[in-house]
Amino acid sequence: MSEGFEEKQAENVEQAMEADTTGPMTGTAEDQYDMTRIGKKQELLRNFQFLSVLAFTTVIIATWETVLYTISYGLVNGGLAGLVWMFIVAAVGMGTVVLSLAEMASMAPTSGGQYHWVSEFAPPGVQKFLSFLTGWLATLAWQTGIASGSYLTASQIQSLMLLNDPSYSFQRWHGTLLIIAVATVAICLNVFLAKQLPQIEVLMLILHFVGFFAIIISLWVMAPRTPAKIVFTQFQNNGGWPALGLSVLIGMTGPVYSMIASDCAVHMAEEIKDASRILPLGMVWSMIISALSGFVMVLTFCFSVGDIESALSSPTGQPYIQVFYNATNSRTGTTVVTVVIATMTLCNTINNVASASRQLYAFARDRGLPFASTLSYVKPGWLIPLNSIMVCFIVTCLLSLINIGSAVAFNAIVSLGTAALFSSYAISISCILVKRWRGEPLRPRRWSLGKWGAPVNGAALVIMALFYFFSFWPLFTPTEASTMNWSIAIYGAVVFFAVVFYNTHGKFVYDGPVVLVKKDL
Repeated sequence: MSEGFEEKQAENVEQAMEADTTGPMTGTAEDQYDMTRIGKKQELLRNFQFLSVLAFTTVIIATWETVLYTISYGLVNGGLAGLVWMFIVAAVGMGTVVLSLAEMASMAPTSGGQYHWVSEFAPPGVQKFLSFLTGWLATLAWQTGIASGSYLTASQIQSLMLLNDPSYSFQRWHGTLLIIAVATVAICLNVFLAKQLPQIEVLMLILHFVGFFAIIISLWVMAPRTPAKIVFTQFQNNGGWPALGLSVLIGMTGPVYSMIASDCAVHMAEEIKDASRILPLGMVWSMIISALSGFVMVLTFCFSVGDIESALSSPTGQPYIQVFYNATNSRTGTTVVTVVIATMTLCNTINNVASASRQLYAFARDRGLPFASTLSYVKPGWLIPLNSIMVCFIVTCLLSLINIGSAVAFNAIVSLGTAALFSSYAISISCILVKRWRGEPLRPRRWSLGKWGAPVNGAALVIMALFYFFSFWPLFTPTEASTMNWSIAIYGAVVFFAVVFYNTHGKFVYDGPVVLVKKDL
């Protein structure tokens, strides 16, 4: 904890409080101080506390679940040993990223997150443009995140149907209808059960752990054993790449994807009680829990996989389903496991909607988006950004329609989230690192990296550069139109649009949140 923080807070907190009260709407005195300092009105209900923040973040990261349905990345590129060692690399690397984000969250706990930090911490000459670009990248990432979560849930449901009815034929329009159905459920829970969301998060976390232990214990007891030498030392290049090392690095995409999105809690900051303390704690502990459970699941899967070719060629399209079926020889047991995974993916989508809608609301509040006044409107008595939630639903439905025409194009769009989030992380962490290099004073914070700040920030930027670079690579070579990773083209198009929009409109209306920050607080 920073020295002198409590004394500085005590001097300013009286100015921050419009009334001598605290409660579920206003939060603590520190929350009121933070909102007053950044020049924002408290419009949302502060009903999240440590356990619900921990649950929210852990469920949306969903590491052990994501490990299972992205396992094909590592099996194709890297093999079992690649999966194990690249998961460790990803966990350590993402740990430095989360630590860096958590410190900034303690400095400025706001739903804006990355674009706000850039606006406040970047050098004055570039803060306006970089903040605008960061806001668009974060918006892109979180909007495609809802579509991605809905798609993954729909895919589990279709795999479940195929498991129990081998005559079922995958149809893209079936997937689109399921995506819309999943998104509808997620939207309804966010609208009609918004006040109960913290309690629902705890139930989700319980299911998260129950499912985890049920799956790993079943595989430990019933699955065949792969020799440890193969698990830890046998790397494979099944993607056709010219070098084994390159193949292993490309296979890192799966483990990285399973640990991204810790900023989800940041966008809920204005609904967290005592946010400057609880928010960073929730982010860091959720990362620890996710990394440990994910690593246990990776080891369990690698020791239980059996025939890799059989897993990769599963008619369900999901290697983990085939592995579990081979281990148990039970369609019922495999169905239960798949239902658990599908349910947790649905929970992930519910949280995605919450986080994405708050990020959209915050960026619109600072006039970074078209129709800003509509998107940032909070209806009195609702205490949620209803308009932003509904726009999230519309965007997901429109994106799902692309799946009917081209599954390749849809997959390219939903895979953008990783690169877009890394871009927003890298820009914001770079800004705080520059301040450290220049010896400029940092904001007081209740959760600090202290003397380790610069090394951790630097390590985060280096490892993210690696993650970012390989996020655009396809799984196989040579590539065709259907196997190419087109996300780089769409990413470039969105960045180009954001730059053009900024120069033609944004720079005339967007000043960035820094203009409202009270420097004397």
